[in-house]
Amino acid sequence: MADSAQAISVGDLVARFLEASGVKLAFGVISLHNMPILDAIHRRQSIRFVSARGKAWASLRRRAALLLVGCAAATGTWGQASPLERRLAQERFNLVAPFPPGGPVDTLARLLADGLQKRYGQAAVVENLAGAAGNLGLDKVKRAKPDGHTLLVVPAGNLTINPTLMANFAFNIERDFVAIKMLASAPNVLVAGTATGIVSLKDLLAKARARPDSLAYASPGVGSGLHLAGELFKQQAGVEILHVPYKGTGPALTDVLGGSVPLMFSNLPGVLAQIRSGKLLALGLTDASRSAVAPDIPTLAEQGVAGVVVSSWYGLLAPAGTPPELAEQLADDATAILAQPAVAEQLRAQGLSPAGPARPAEFAAQIRAETATWAKIIRARRIVAE
Repeated sequence: MADSAQAISVGDLVARFLEASGVKLAFGVISLHNMPILDAIHRRQSIRFVSARGKAWASLRRRAALLLVGCAAATGTWGQASPLERRLAQERFNLVAPFPPGGPVDTLARLLADGLQKRYGQAAVVENLAGAAGNLGLDKVKRAKPDGHTLLVVPAGNLTINPTLMANFAFNIERDFVAIKMLASAPNVLVAGTATGIVSLKDLLAKARARPDSLAYASPGVGSGLHLAGELFKQQAGVEILHVPYKGTGPALTDVLGGSVPLMFSNLPGVLAQIRSGKLLALGLTDASRSAVAPDIPTLAEQGVAGVVVSSWYGLLAPAGTPPELAEQLADDATAILAQPAVAEQLRAQGLSPAGPARPAEFAAQIRAETATWAKIIRARRIVAE
């Protein structure tokens, strides 16, 4: 309590000084990792944090910076910030979400932006740059300055499926980007409509083997991660099931619920309500272990179909040329932000599980491995993007 009281007292002193001087301070002048000081300054209603540029501000910014450095030294907090943290605190962050607002990509980007803003005292903006199957967002980040301030939040498919699926894919993921970390994941699930009469995975496999191509499964579209999950399932289970592609999850789910198509691969969060209400039967998760969100649903592997581990995950990347030490720092930042109880709870509410600590090199290796896996499936099944 003593340290907090001292920090607030110093913050009020800074605020009063700046208020008396008529200063509008750009926080980008300096980085202080002492939130009680920043909160105390920000509470002074007559002071606004604005972006300051130009020679007219130079002297004023220098005097304000010296004052804040003195305050940080007085409270012993300046030494808590590493050189990398001070470096990241110099400019605002821009998080590019290459899909419209409202989905998991947007949610993760906004949670990260909020966390980075609080951590570094800098503005953090989310830019929803939808279009071209996410490629507009990838292109913007590819061309950005590699200083750790422009980041890409993106689903797995853009990194591991599209390079093979799209004939004119304009990126080399490993060459054009720096992998930082996986942010969160959600398991996929194979479901059956209640009108099918299918009562278990064993029952499904028996029917499919007795009459090849007599069953069909829906997916959100050709080349989607859920389409490829279905193809991998067919390969590993040794069955033939027709693929019925739709333009999005909504229409596919409608037809499965209505009985037009018997089966579907879906993200677990997207069908959990229908499973719980009895409108859909969950036959198995495409994951290595059961989900904490629905622990009563077994995995496919538990039921004898091994090798179908396909989760929907979302990652954080930066432009190529981003220094390794900045990538490591940002990975630590993202891990800490998503591990906060309130943040983790928001993710769980959407059926997402925050990823644990991992190094950028490990994430890069995972992207390479999954890209190779999907390339084999796409070529073997002769899947072509529509």
